[in-house]
Amino acid sequence: MGKTLTKKLVKKGYNVVILTRNTNDKKQRENISYASWDVEKQEIDIAAIKQADQIIHLAGAAVVEKKWTAAYKKEIQDSRTESSRLIIETLKNNDNKVKTIISASAIGWYGGDDHKALPFTEEAPADESFLGHTCKLWEAGIEPVTYLGKRLVKLRIGIVLSNDGGALVEFKKPLRLGVAAILSNGKQMVSWIHIDDLCNMFIDAMEKEDLSGSYNAVAPNPVSNKLLTLTLAKAMKGKFFIPMHVPAFVLKLMMGQRSVEVLKSATVSCKKILDTGFEFKFKTIDAAMEDLAETTDQHS
Repeated sequence: MGKTLTKKLVKKGYNVVILTRNTNDKKQRENISYASWDVEKQEIDIAAIKQADQIIHLAGAAVVEKKWTAAYKKEIQDSRTESSRLIIETLKNNDNKVKTIISASAIGWYGGDDHKALPFTEEAPADESFLGHTCKLWEAGIEPVTYLGKRLVKLRIGIVLSNDGGALVEFKKPLRLGVAAILSNGKQMVSWIHIDDLCNMFIDAMEKEDLSGSYNAVAPNPVSNKLLTLTLAKAMKGKFFIPMHVPAFVLKLMMGQRSVEVLKSATVSCKKILDTGFEFKFKTIDAAMEDLAETTDQHS
């Protein structure tokens, strides 16, 4: 996401400073520069913060790529809360002109559908699951910037559809062999968002000064896992694929605790962000998959 967002910001005329643990292998480019930070040591290039008007906070260890050991669960949470603490302490202890912080969060906040109050809206309490608790810590960790007089927007991000990493890349792997892998019964609802819409939403949150608080970053039309998988298969393969269900027990054997996330049904509302005037470019899964399939063809 960071790469796509950086491109869009530069195209709009913004100067982007990217915080990274290693600046030695980063080549400075027009409108893009790099500054160092080390979350574990709670160190940051203060000069970078002093020149910033806005901070976009995307830091956090990947959630489903590695096995959920006790140590990695702690890393998932600490990478989010400790990076927030570093930003807050730096802003508190140094003169700066930062007006707004846009922070990533996730729809893991909501847990799974309970069929009582669908879809989930931003007012719903955090789920008691690991990811629900993680999102609660994540958002609470950045909240103190509001006490420093900064505007804070938190975007609870759904399943991001992109050709550069994330869930879609995993969906595509079996399709290379002509198999559309439907997870379990495929009925679980997926609240998704196209990478372009997500990045545009971050920019909107920067530029619209009346936005604050939490917003769900999901497209208007959630779909079942089965529909998502078959739509991708048709966009990539036409009629040349075989639908195949992957049993839940196989997913549990392969993924352990992480399987909860791919088997979970989460129907999430985007009404609050729509009410701000945000316009989605990709409202339907068909439009999103067609665009991403075309992009794949152009780069193949």
